[in-house]
Amino acid sequence: MKIDLIISVDDIKKEKIIGKTVIVIDMLRATSVIITAIDNGCEKVIPVLTIEEALDLSKVNRENFVLGGERKAVKIEEFDCSNSPLEFTKEVLKDKTLIMSTTNGTRAIHGCIGAKHILIGAIINAKAVAKKIIELGEDVVIVNAGTYGQFSMDDFICSGFIIDRILAESKAELTDITKTALYIYNSNKDIMSFLKLATHYNTLEKLGLLEDLKYCSQKDIIDIVPEYKDGIIT
Repeated sequence: MKIDLIISVDDIKKEKIIGKTVIVIDMLRATSVIITAIDNGCEKVIPVLTIEEALDLSKVNRENFVLGGERKAVKIEEFDCSNSPLEFTKEVLKDKTLIMSTTNGTRAIHGCIGAKHILIGAIINAKAVAKKIIELGEDVVIVNAGTYGQFSMDDFICSGFIIDRILAESKAELTDITKTALYIYNSNKDIMSFLKLATHYNTLEKLGLLEDLKYCSQKDIIDIVPEYKDGIIT
Protein backbone atom coordinates (compact mmCIF):
# COMPACT_ATOMS: atom_id res chain seq x y z
CA MET A 1 0.00 0.00 0.00
CA LYS A 2 1.25 3.45 -0.94
CA ILE A 3 0.06 6.66 0.73
CA ASP A 4 0.24 10.02 -1.04
CA LEU A 5 -1.15 13.44 -0.15
CA ILE A 6 -2.64 16.45 -1.94
CA ILE A 7 -2.28 19.70 0.00
CA SER A 8 -5.42 21.60 -1.04
CA VAL A 9 -8.55 21.45 -3.16
CA ASP A 10 -6.88 23.59 -5.85
CA ASP A 11 -4.10 21.01 -6.19
CA ILE A 12 -6.34 18.03 -6.96
CA LYS A 13 -5.36 16.42 -10.24
CA LYS A 14 -7.72 13.79 -11.63
CA GLU A 15 -4.90 11.47 -12.66
CA LYS A 16 -3.82 11.27 -9.00
CA ILE A 17 -7.20 10.22 -7.64
CA ILE A 18 -8.96 8.24 -10.40
CA GLY A 19 -9.55 4.67 -9.23
CA LYS A 20 -7.83 5.29 -5.88
CA THR A 21 -9.08 5.28 -2.32
CA VAL A 22 -9.26 8.89 -1.16
CA ILE A 23 -9.52 10.32 2.35
CA VAL A 24 -10.95 13.84 2.33
CA ILE A 25 -9.94 15.97 5.32
CA ASP A 26 -11.31 19.35 6.35
CA MET A 27 -10.99 18.95 10.09
CA LEU A 28 -11.85 22.60 10.84
CA ARG A 29 -14.71 21.93 10.33
CA ALA A 30 -16.60 20.29 7.46
CA THR A 31 -15.47 16.69 7.77
CA SER A 32 -15.79 16.84 11.56
CA VAL A 33 -19.39 18.00 11.05
CA ILE A 34 -20.18 15.18 8.60
CA ILE A 35 -18.75 12.50 10.89
CA THR A 36 -20.58 13.91 13.92
CA ALA A 37 -23.87 14.29 12.04
CA ILE A 38 -23.94 10.69 10.83
CA ASP A 39 -22.86 9.42 14.24
CA ASN A 40 -25.81 11.32 15.72
CA GLY A 41 -28.38 9.60 13.51
CA CYS A 42 -28.41 11.71 10.36
CA GLU A 43 -29.75 9.50 7.56
CA LYS A 44 -27.41 10.94 4.93
CA VAL A 45 -25.44 14.06 4.02
CA ILE A 46 -25.68 15.72 0.63
CA PRO A 47 -22.65 17.97 0.01
CA VAL A 48 -23.28 20.70 -2.57
CA LEU A 49 -21.18 23.47 -4.01
CA THR A 50 -23.54 26.43 -3.92
CA ILE A 51 -26.04 28.00 -1.56
CA GLU A 52 -28.62 28.09 -4.36
CA GLU A 53 -28.33 24.35 -4.97
CA ALA A 54 -28.78 23.63 -1.27
CA LEU A 55 -31.89 25.80 -1.04
CA ASP A 56 -33.42 24.27 -4.17
CA LEU A 57 -32.86 20.71 -2.91
CA SER A 58 -34.42 21.49 0.46
CA LYS A 59 -37.66 22.76 -1.12
CA VAL A 60 -38.61 19.23 -2.21
CA ASN A 61 -39.52 18.19 1.34
CA ARG A 62 -38.33 20.94 3.67
CA GLU A 63 -39.29 19.29 6.98
CA ASN A 64 -37.03 16.32 6.24
CA PHE A 65 -33.95 18.43 5.52
CA VAL A 66 -31.49 20.33 7.67
CA LEU A 67 -29.43 23.00 5.91
CA GLY A 68 -25.92 23.46 7.29
CA GLY A 69 -22.84 25.33 6.20
CA GLU A 70 -20.80 28.49 6.07
CA ARG A 71 -19.04 31.04 3.94
CA LYS A 72 -15.78 32.39 5.35
CA ALA A 73 -16.53 30.48 8.60
CA VAL A 74 -19.82 32.36 9.14
CA LYS A 75 -23.31 30.77 9.06
CA ILE A 76 -25.22 31.17 5.81
CA GLU A 77 -28.23 33.38 6.52
CA GLU A 78 -30.93 31.10 5.04
CA PHE A 79 -29.55 27.93 6.65
CA ASP A 80 -30.66 26.14 9.83
CA CYS A 81 -27.18 25.53 11.22
CA SER A 82 -23.67 26.86 10.80
CA ASN A 83 -20.60 24.67 10.29
CA SER A 84 -20.22 23.90 14.00
CA PRO A 85 -20.20 20.18 14.85
CA LEU A 86 -21.70 21.08 18.22
CA GLU A 87 -24.95 22.15 16.55
CA PHE A 88 -25.55 18.79 14.85
CA THR A 89 -27.11 16.93 17.74
CA LYS A 90 -29.38 13.87 17.74
CA GLU A 91 -32.35 16.14 18.42
CA VAL A 92 -31.62 18.21 15.31
CA LEU A 93 -30.67 15.39 12.93
CA LYS A 94 -32.33 12.11 13.88
CA ASP A 95 -33.61 10.44 10.67
CA LYS A 96 -33.13 13.65 8.67
CA THR A 97 -30.95 14.52 5.68
CA LEU A 98 -28.28 17.19 6.03
CA ILE A 99 -27.72 19.35 2.97
CA MET A 100 -24.33 20.96 3.40
CA SER A 101 -22.31 23.63 1.62
CA THR A 102 -18.99 24.99 2.89
CA THR A 103 -16.15 27.14 1.64
CA ASN A 104 -13.55 24.36 1.41
CA GLY A 105 -14.78 20.92 2.48
CA THR A 106 -17.65 20.29 0.09
CA ARG A 107 -15.48 21.55 -2.78
CA ALA A 108 -12.84 18.98 -1.86
CA ILE A 109 -15.38 16.15 -1.80
CA HIS A 110 -16.69 17.08 -5.25
CA GLY A 111 -13.12 17.44 -6.50
CA CYS A 112 -12.50 13.77 -5.70
CA ILE A 113 -15.34 12.39 -7.83
CA GLY A 114 -13.85 9.59 -9.91
CA ALA A 115 -11.97 8.00 -7.01
CA LYS A 116 -12.86 4.39 -6.19
CA HIS A 117 -13.68 5.22 -2.57
CA ILE A 118 -14.14 8.69 -1.04
CA LEU A 119 -13.82 8.41 2.74
CA ILE A 120 -14.44 11.26 5.19
CA GLY A 121 -11.69 11.72 7.75
CA ALA A 122 -10.75 13.94 10.69
CA ILE A 123 -8.95 13.79 14.03
CA ILE A 124 -12.16 12.60 15.68
CA ASN A 125 -12.34 9.35 13.62
CA ALA A 126 -8.70 8.79 12.66
CA LYS A 127 -8.41 5.30 14.13
CA ALA A 128 -11.58 4.15 12.36
CA VAL A 129 -10.29 5.58 9.06
CA ALA A 130 -6.99 3.74 9.52
CA LYS A 131 -8.84 0.47 10.15
CA LYS A 132 -10.93 0.96 7.00
CA ILE A 133 -7.85 1.75 4.91
CA ILE A 134 -6.11 -1.39 6.11
CA GLU A 135 -9.21 -3.47 5.32
CA LEU A 136 -9.36 -2.09 1.78
CA GLY A 137 -5.63 -2.69 1.27
CA GLU A 138 -5.38 -0.27 -1.67
CA ASP A 139 -3.22 2.72 -2.52
CA VAL A 140 -4.44 5.84 -0.73
CA VAL A 141 -4.45 9.54 -1.54
CA ILE A 142 -5.16 11.87 1.38
CA VAL A 143 -6.80 15.06 0.14
CA ASN A 144 -6.52 18.12 2.35
CA ALA A 145 -9.26 20.65 1.66
CA GLY A 146 -6.96 23.44 2.77
CA THR A 147 -8.19 27.00 3.19
CA TYR A 148 -9.26 29.00 0.13
CA GLY A 149 -7.16 26.72 -2.06
CA GLN A 150 -4.05 27.11 0.07
CA PHE A 151 -2.12 24.71 2.32
CA SER A 152 -3.43 24.53 5.89
CA MET A 153 -1.56 23.31 8.96
CA ASP A 154 -4.69 21.82 10.51
CA ASP A 155 -5.47 19.39 7.68
CA PHE A 156 -1.79 18.50 7.35
CA ILE A 157 -1.31 17.45 10.98
CA CYS A 158 -4.59 15.53 10.78
CA SER A 159 -3.13 13.65 7.80
CA GLY A 160 -0.05 12.83 9.83
CA PHE A 161 -2.19 11.53 12.67
CA ILE A 162 -4.15 9.23 10.35
CA ILE A 163 -0.90 7.97 8.79
CA ASP A 164 0.44 7.26 12.29
CA ARG A 165 -2.71 5.25 13.05
CA ILE A 166 -2.32 3.25 9.81
CA LEU A 167 1.34 2.47 10.49
CA ALA A 168 0.49 1.30 14.01
CA GLU A 169 -1.34 -1.67 12.46
CA SER A 170 0.12 -2.09 8.97
CA LYS A 171 3.02 -1.35 6.65
CA ALA A 172 2.82 1.30 3.95
CA GLU A 173 5.05 3.06 1.46
CA LEU A 174 5.11 6.80 2.10
CA THR A 175 5.90 9.61 -0.33
CA ASP A 176 8.06 12.50 0.85
CA ILE A 177 5.03 14.65 1.62
CA THR A 178 3.35 11.93 3.70
CA LYS A 179 6.62 11.34 5.56
CA THR A 180 6.62 15.05 6.34
CA ALA A 181 3.02 14.97 7.59
CA LEU A 182 3.89 12.02 9.84
CA TYR A 183 6.96 13.86 11.14
CA ILE A 184 4.87 16.95 11.92
CA TYR A 185 2.39 14.87 13.91
CA ASN A 186 5.05 12.89 15.77
CA SER A 187 6.73 16.18 16.73
CA ASN A 188 3.44 17.79 17.82
CA LYS A 189 1.21 15.17 19.42
CA ASP A 190 -0.52 17.87 21.44
CA ILE A 191 -2.59 18.86 18.43
CA MET A 192 -4.26 21.91 19.98
CA SER A 193 -0.89 23.49 20.78
CA PHE A 194 0.21 23.04 17.18
CA LEU A 195 -3.07 24.30 15.73
CA LYS A 196 -2.75 27.59 17.61
CA LEU A 197 -0.11 28.52 15.03
CA ALA A 198 -2.52 27.95 12.13
CA THR A 199 -4.21 30.83 10.32
CA HIS A 200 -7.59 29.09 10.19
CA TYR A 201 -7.46 28.27 13.90
CA ASN A 202 -6.98 31.94 14.69
CA THR A 203 -9.82 32.94 12.36
CA LEU A 204 -12.20 30.60 14.17
CA GLU A 205 -10.96 31.66 17.60
CA LYS A 206 -11.63 35.33 16.77
CA LEU A 207 -15.19 34.34 15.82
CA GLY A 208 -15.68 32.87 19.31
CA LEU A 209 -15.52 29.25 18.16
CA LEU A 210 -12.99 27.90 20.66
CA GLU A 211 -15.31 25.04 21.70
CA ASP A 212 -15.48 23.90 18.06
CA LEU A 213 -11.68 23.91 17.92
CA LYS A 214 -11.46 21.83 21.11
CA TYR A 215 -14.03 19.34 19.83
CA CYS A 216 -12.38 18.91 16.42
CA SER A 217 -9.00 18.28 18.07
CA GLN A 218 -10.17 15.28 20.13
CA LYS A 219 -8.56 12.02 19.04
CA ASP A 220 -10.61 8.97 18.04
CA ILE A 221 -13.89 9.83 19.75
CA ILE A 222 -16.06 8.45 16.91
CA ASP A 223 -15.80 4.97 15.43
CA ILE A 224 -17.41 5.40 12.01
CA VAL A 225 -16.11 6.26 8.53
CA PRO A 226 -18.63 8.04 6.31
CA GLU A 227 -18.25 7.48 2.57
CA TYR A 228 -19.36 9.63 -0.37
CA LYS A 229 -20.97 7.75 -3.24
CA ASP A 230 -23.33 8.82 -6.01
CA GLY A 231 -23.87 12.26 -4.56
CA ILE A 232 -24.52 11.34 -0.93
CA ILE A 233 -22.54 10.53 2.19
CA THR A 234 -23.69 7.68 4.43
